[in-house]
Amino acid sequence: MSDYTTVTELPGSKVTREQLERGHHRYFFAAEFGEGKDILEVACGAGLGLGMMAQSAQRVIGGDIDEKILAFPQKHYKDRKNIEIKCLDAQKLLFPDNSFDVVILFEAIYYLPDPRQFVHEASRVLRINGTLLIATANKDWADFNPSPFSTRYFSVPELSSLLREKFQKVEIYGAFPVLADTLKSRIISLIKRIAVALHLMPKTMKGKEIYKRIIFGQLVILPPEIKMEMAQYTPPVPISSEEPEKLHMVIYAVAKKFNP
Repeated sequence: MSDYTTVTELPGSKVTREQLERGHHRYFFAAEFGEGKDILEVACGAGLGLGMMAQSAQRVIGGDIDEKILAFPQKHYKDRKNIEIKCLDAQKLLFPDNSFDVVILFEAIYYLPDPRQFVHEASRVLRINGTLLIATANKDWADFNPSPFSTRYFSVPELSSLLREKFQKVEIYGAFPVLADTLKSRIISLIKRIAVALHLMPKTMKGKEIYKRIIFGQLVILPPEIKMEMAQYTPPVPISSEEPEKLHMVIYAVAKKFNP
């Protein structure tokens, strides 16, 4: 199995302010769906958002396939009564049918060998009127950079089509609009595109710290838990599911299950 510690945002690592804001945005968005509910986050990584969701949820289970990464949330949340950490495979969720109200997969669908199997499993463990939330980097953004170990990124139409195989209602949202066309943004975009084209982009989070420090300046320390007050929240905007999206860096999908 690949060592996902090299591509996972772990507590104590140095990240850009935008990275922290993206993490905050994902879980603020998810918390809106989870009030009083049972939530499963698949591929939760270091569990940075479990605490934020657990503030209003009935129960939160965070699971990941990498036990080394799970050591972080297991230690941090050991005294939280409504948070449970499990080692699990996204493509074989070992839970009974109709176990959860919300299933979450954030920034991980592109790592799965069989995303369709995950979608089928998510539908199975969700209750009627349950919700699947997915967030993914936008492959059609001009400055998109694929992650190491990734297997496939989905365009908006591709992701919508996949989810509609098992879910009766699918809505797509865009977040983090592409930077305004300024001299600084053009220079940063050019540097990034050249680095990607020449395969010079660092492959690990540690290597990217140096790149980000040079390009973006001062970095911040990633905490073990993202808090509500850490950043401002701007809701994502609805976008068409019928054509590729080029104006946002992040794509959200909200899929609703109405029938077995």
